[in-house]
Amino acid sequence: MLQGEHGPALQLAMRIVSRMAPLYGATTLLPVTRAHIDGVILSGSAGLEFAEKLADLRGQVSVPTTLNVMSMDRERWRDWGQDPEFASRAHRLGQAYQRMGARPTFTCAPYQIADAPTFGEQIAWSESNAVAFANSVIGARTNRYGDYLDICCALTGRVPAAGLHLDEPRLATVVLELERFPSALVERDDFYPILGYLIGSLVESEIAVITGLETRPSSDLLKSLTAAAASSGSVALVHIAGVTPEAQTSVEALGGRPPVRTRTVSLTDLREARAKLSTAPGTDLDVVAFGSPHCSLAECRALAGLMAGHRASPTVDVFITTSRAVRDLLARSGDLATLERFGARVTADTCIVVAPLVRIGARVLMTNSAKYAHYGPGLLGVDSVFATTEACVASAIAGEVCRDDGPWAT
Repeated sequence: MLQGEHGPALQLAMRIVSRMAPLYGATTLLPVTRAHIDGVILSGSAGLEFAEKLADLRGQVSVPTTLNVMSMDRERWRDWGQDPEFASRAHRLGQAYQRMGARPTFTCAPYQIADAPTFGEQIAWSESNAVAFANSVIGARTNRYGDYLDICCALTGRVPAAGLHLDEPRLATVVLELERFPSALVERDDFYPILGYLIGSLVESEIAVITGLETRPSSDLLKSLTAAAASSGSVALVHIAGVTPEAQTSVEALGGRPPVRTRTVSLTDLREARAKLSTAPGTDLDVVAFGSPHCSLAECRALAGLMAGHRASPTVDVFITTSRAVRDLLARSGDLATLERFGARVTADTCIVVAPLVRIGARVLMTNSAKYAHYGPGLLGVDSVFATTEACVASAIAGEVCRDDGPWAT
């Protein structure tokens, strides 16, 4: 590949991979079986030019490759009032990756589509929440790969042989012992994203194992936990004893070694983490958003159940971001019509963070997503209110923030 025997696109990609390998601490490369590309988000001219150059050089991915969210809803961007010039550039970027053979999945939750990776599989994924879920829940192996390096790994089918691809770096060094929490708290859908958000702040990029979780969370709750941990810290892997395939016990997660440190996680810790996710003190409300990471079919149907027979306040914009595959299923079942009668904009292919969907002048965003709440102030210029799904729907109906502290306050 380096000698150009397989064409100029592979030569360029391999030059980049081989130059990046020492930065990961690698002296060799190893093969991967699939890739997920984050560089399809339009963040400037350089990313577009790079992708189109590789496509023009006839580059073709050598492993099955999925695409992260892009910066537009391919079918309904006009309905959401996106600028035609911006949409054109976002479309060109998506087309460049498709020309290279990537699947037009356009979702930040590739682990929830058909043909997800399996335990022990070596993959090259970008998108922080997807990396954390793949390592922590599935037990597949990937480092956090950045934009542009991700497509180079997909083209060459190679990654640096370092980090979380190897056995030793995956072993936990930190134990997070959960106190026994009230069942009424653990049963709430805001418990797991708050726990994940706290974990990210406690361990940064260390490998931790969580002990004391008495129930096995659903895939969607694990999604919210790992996404939150990857947002507040550089978490790419957190072992959950009894959940992570290679960590059925804390001893297994630690590789039989004593931990470097042990930290008890208390209810006070969780309350402090919860407080950090809300920056808006009053009841004003402009936007309610669900779907970071993308809402699953089950989550969308749950929202339809809560929204059926109600209407959102005309002063509040409601967004549900999901994959096109899920939106198509919602259309067939009639749930999409229920959501839209409520007043929700069900967008596919994108999300409010990477596409200009939130109206200019919006000041307060309410969400059940720790990731949206974390990035709202910095990337969207809005204050955030983090709450349960039920509280978000109730607030959208009321036209103002309705807080539901429940057991968090006792």
